[in-house]
Amino acid sequence: MALSNVGPEFSDINQNLDDHVPASVGGLRGHLFRRLVHIGMMIIPFLYYWHGSEISEFFFDLNPKQFVSVIGFTFLLIEIVRLRMGFVVFGQRDYESTQISAFFWGGFTVCLVLLISPEAGIQNSAFGFPLILGLTLIDPLMGELRRASWSSRNVILIGYSGALIIWVLCHYFLQTPLFIAPFIAGLVVASEWPRLTWIDDNATMLLIPLSFVLMIEPFL
Repeated sequence: MALSNVGPEFSDINQNLDDHVPASVGGLRGHLFRRLVHIGMMIIPFLYYWHGSEISEFFFDLNPKQFVSVIGFTFLLIEIVRLRMGFVVFGQRDYESTQISAFFWGGFTVCLVLLISPEAGIQNSAFGFPLILGLTLIDPLMGELRRASWSSRNVILIGYSGALIIWVLCHYFLQTPLFIAPFIAGLVVASEWPRLTWIDDNATMLLIPLSFVLMIEPFL
């Protein structure tokens, strides 16, 4: 009997807690769909900064910031209804039926970034564009590395390098200030690390670097 009790405990210990596929609605397909949506959000800053006026005027005859505000309130309303009904959709995780979802945190905080990021550089995108790219690319990258059981050290190094490349490239293409790149890259990685039940890393990976940008912007 003693030997039979050891097996489950051993398997529980060795279970990869960063593998969210078992908890995803739709299993592996749902998980991959979630990742594709996450990465696909990188088109949002391009649409906003380069085509925001045409899009907002076409749909509601609003200016771009008004249009983003409408989208943000829509995300909020949908999430309230979803939580009241207690359901999850394809790609979400089971536990999100009783807590604010990552989809909401990602969409809502992207709206905040577009609304309040300092307007500078090419098409006023010098800060908003790299902030959103940091979320849409670095978060799934680090998540998949953890799911593959990479060491924490390597996950941090690769995540930091990826975030740094994003901000350096944005310096050359969007006139983003170069000297803040090493600091922002570190904040992006650090913001992804905490595991909190009341706020998702989709929010922290935008709000924490955005706060740093807002604090330092008066000196730029």
